[in-house]
Amino acid sequence: MAQDDCLFCQIVAGEAPATIVDSDEATVAFMDINPATRGHTLVVPRAHYADLAEIPDDELATCVQAARRLAERAVERLEADGVNLLNAQGRAAWQTVFHFHFHVIPRYEGDPLRLPWTPGPGDPDEIAGAAARLRDE
Repeated sequence: MAQDDCLFCQIVAGEAPATIVDSDEATVAFMDINPATRGHTLVVPRAHYADLAEIPDDELATCVQAARRLAERAVERLEADGVNLLNAQGRAAWQTVFHFHFHVIPRYEGDPLRLPWTPGPGDPDEIAGAAARLRDE
């Protein structure tokens, strides 16, 4: 099912312009018009799900497989040195289009892209507390 006001549903339906790079029965992949790096693509399910919390497991698995295909192509065909796979859920996490999607972002040695955090050691007690809350018990 699609939502009339969803840009990605419009792209899937062929009603909005996009540079499609891959598709199958369940997914469509297209170039990001605001790319972080050369080859930045988006992978979306054909059906509309607002975010990671909404997409069914089988559809998520299909999207992951499509994202992996694109990541492998980025390495093989664009000579990327690595790939970031990114999903944002909610405005606080920078989600701007509320149709589940993965960003497949090719990375190149020396590229200027920096994700918005600098990894560093965390507080062990805080890490343990968060882990306890995240466990399925």
